[in-house]
Amino acid sequence: MIPKLDFYQKKHELMSADEIRPGLEAMERALAQLNNPEKHLRYIHVAGTNGKGSTVAFMDSIARAHGLRTGSFTSPAMSDLHDQIRIDGRPITENEADEAFAEMKKAGISGLLTDFELLTAAAFLVFKNHQPDLIFLEAGMGGRFDSTNVIVPEASVITSIALDHTGFLGNSIKEIAWHKAGILKTGKPGIIGRLEPEAIEEVRQAATEAAAPLFIYGKDFNANPGITPGLSGPHQEINLALAVEALKAAGVELDAVKLKKGAETAFLPGRFEQIRPGVYLDGAHNPAAAEVLVRTIRDRFGKEAKVHFMVGMLSNKDFRSVIRILEPVAQSFSFIDFNHSGAAPAELLAASTDLPSTQVDIRRIRQGRWTQDASPMIVTGSLYLLSELRPHFL
Repeated sequence: MIPKLDFYQKKHELMSADEIRPGLEAMERALAQLNNPEKHLRYIHVAGTNGKGSTVAFMDSIARAHGLRTGSFTSPAMSDLHDQIRIDGRPITENEADEAFAEMKKAGISGLLTDFELLTAAAFLVFKNHQPDLIFLEAGMGGRFDSTNVIVPEASVITSIALDHTGFLGNSIKEIAWHKAGILKTGKPGIIGRLEPEAIEEVRQAATEAAAPLFIYGKDFNANPGITPGLSGPHQEINLALAVEALKAAGVELDAVKLKKGAETAFLPGRFEQIRPGVYLDGAHNPAAAEVLVRTIRDRFGKEAKVHFMVGMLSNKDFRSVIRILEPVAQSFSFIDFNHSGAAPAELLAASTDLPSTQVDIRRIRQGRWTQDASPMIVTGSLYLLSELRPHFL
């Protein structure tokens, strides 16, 4: 579900499939009909289970601090598809989206692609029209067969590898690593985060097959001392280090003052974002992200801190493990029924914990019939939930 995609589809009479179809053939065929807008542009491609959005945010902010014009494509949306495609850090306008969708209509690609593939094609058209100096492209799922994997980047980044999207990517770290490592390209540097041994082994093998040099966090580069990342949490030092190394690999000459400014002013909605006093949004939608959130809470509020969680998740996620991981820092929970076809019922989430909990329909929050009675409060789980709730806390 991509917010506002249906608006542009109806306006420009474009059809696409609301499903996931791993593979690049349809994407390559559609792009050929569009005269390959993805070519002759400079990219840094980012894959990983967690940390992709933060790494892109750091790269974009640092690049702009150095005077570069940037583009970025990330997912999912925080408000709607406009903020998934950005030029110089700002969401695209309706006119810019219209231009891209009109081009796709004219090229006759209606019905060829899935929803996400169609949006990816729109992003390439926006970038072709604006010609940024550097584009940061986030893989939607996996990497090897993701619709973004049709480009040859200046560098590829793999932020982290953990169990997620197991129905499509496999049930082991090794299988998932194989998918993520598919973004490595011949002769192009691979910038690699802190991975488990079996993931590193799979990435090394893929790099050898692709003749791609690897630069691994903790071995070939480390955190950047003297910089306080603009995004919260101790894990952001690693994401910042990945961003810096990727920019270097792409040939960006970094100035220490501009690097510090860009890193410390980086911003990403929904990543431990304080949305009002005592209320934070964080999209911890899998166990690995939940563990990071727990560390961030203890880092921010103290090792003995207890918070109230407001949680909504998709039923295809490992929500039981996420809730179990959050429990040591939880005082209580509110579980949310929210507007997504794949949302897990609040009643099902509540059955996963013995801690005090309530069940809330998101309509109560939208109508202002819900009040915050605990602080600090962390709204977490699905990014779809965060995108729906965020406007009501602003």
